[in-house]
Amino acid sequence: METTLLIWLFYLSSFYAFIPGLISRIFGFRAFRKGSSKTEFSLTFDDGPDPRYTAQLLDLLKRYEAKATFFVVGSHAVQHPELLKRMQAEGHSIGIHNYVHRTNWLMWPGSVRRQVNRTNEVIEKVTGQRAVYYRPPWGIVNLFDLVGRNELQLVLWSGIFGDWRKRLGEERLLKRMRRKMRGGEVLVLHDCGATLGANDKAPENMLRALERFLEEAAGRGLKSVTVERLMGTTKKVGVKAMGQISPLKKLVVGGWLIYERAFRFVFRLREAEDAPLYHFRKTRYSGSPLDLGDGSVLVKGDSIVELHFDNKMLFEFGSRSRSAIQLAILMIRGTEQSFPGIADYIRKDPDMIQAKAIYAVSMVNRGPEQFGFRIYDLPDGLFARATRLYLKVLLWAIHPSGSARLQEQSEFLVPKVMVMPMETMLTRDFKADKRKGRRKMVQDGKTSSQAVEGAAADLRKDASVSAIQTDDEVVEAVTVR
Repeated sequence: METTLLIWLFYLSSFYAFIPGLISRIFGFRAFRKGSSKTEFSLTFDDGPDPRYTAQLLDLLKRYEAKATFFVVGSHAVQHPELLKRMQAEGHSIGIHNYVHRTNWLMWPGSVRRQVNRTNEVIEKVTGQRAVYYRPPWGIVNLFDLVGRNELQLVLWSGIFGDWRKRLGEERLLKRMRRKMRGGEVLVLHDCGATLGANDKAPENMLRALERFLEEAAGRGLKSVTVERLMGTTKKVGVKAMGQISPLKKLVVGGWLIYERAFRFVFRLREAEDAPLYHFRKTRYSGSPLDLGDGSVLVKGDSIVELHFDNKMLFEFGSRSRSAIQLAILMIRGTEQSFPGIADYIRKDPDMIQAKAIYAVSMVNRGPEQFGFRIYDLPDGLFARATRLYLKVLLWAIHPSGSARLQEQSEFLVPKVMVMPMETMLTRDFKADKRKGRRKMVQDGKTSSQAVEGAAADLRKDASVSAIQTDDEVVEAVTVR
């Protein structure tokens, strides 16, 4: 009994803390930790403001015309509002570092939320603006930091130097900092030595080393900018080509595709001829009642045909797409081609044809209505959070722009439940209904000409969707955005 309890505690702690931390640190999932720039890097400072050191730091940054991002501890900020006002007045960004310097691994989600909200209230009261950047103490995240707090951008780092320890010394600190003296880096330093594990006088070494670092950086044509500025520069760099995907990401994708094959084997997923985008199986529905729109209701215990994307094809689509719009278009096209084959398979299977509905959980939920699906929010809970995390990691893997795409298209990344009556799957002419829907949308004037022209310009940039040229198909791109 005790052994079983320990095993479950290990599983829960791994799911809540260790795995999310690993995903955010190694893969940069939902976290900005490094940018793309030849001349700009970001200095970030944790644990302040401090009445002794933060003012000196602001003087130093002003002297070198450097901008930084300060992740403030709320209990410190409330005591020194004048320093927050100065940060804002001098063009720096202010982020949240919890109200007290305590790890998120040792707090319940509600406690972390109160820490964040309380600190943001302090920042808003002093500056008139709410913070949009968040760095948990020690950069340690839990599951709810990844799948929740969508109003905040998680910021970690690409360079950390141990400057909170006084014994490190100025010279050794500067030597470590020089290794990261290049564009795109996000560097973390500390302007307060009063937190657990830090030395009270350590910021003195930091200030001396930083002055020399800024002097050398200026000589190389490098300058420090806010995280917001570096993120903007990174987005402008554009999507990396497939051949430029890092070896680490290729390794992750390869392992993930092996898992995909194992999943298909274990759950006995089937596939239909001429329907390469989907695998499916018959199972039992286990959620809350859902209106199918044909006068019937899907309830717990009803048989369903559950759809799963073929993730290898999904990865190929992602590698060919310049934007989430184009990815959605390719998936809509693949669905249009696959559904007739799936319907034929179901008609010939005496067991599967008895299912009440077609069911799926997907982030691509802007457009499936045209196929006859009804879209519902995924009920909040552990399954919803785990699904959200998995699907976001999935999109990170399938799209060459990785975490930048997650930040740019965060509104696109909301998993939804999609259901369709089985009768609709078996009787609907998907291509004809889709064309009618596009024409009706144009007639109703639901798409602005400016949006159509913008989508058309975006599509024409990519040879992978060069066949998508007609006005109707451009409207489709706007529809699924």
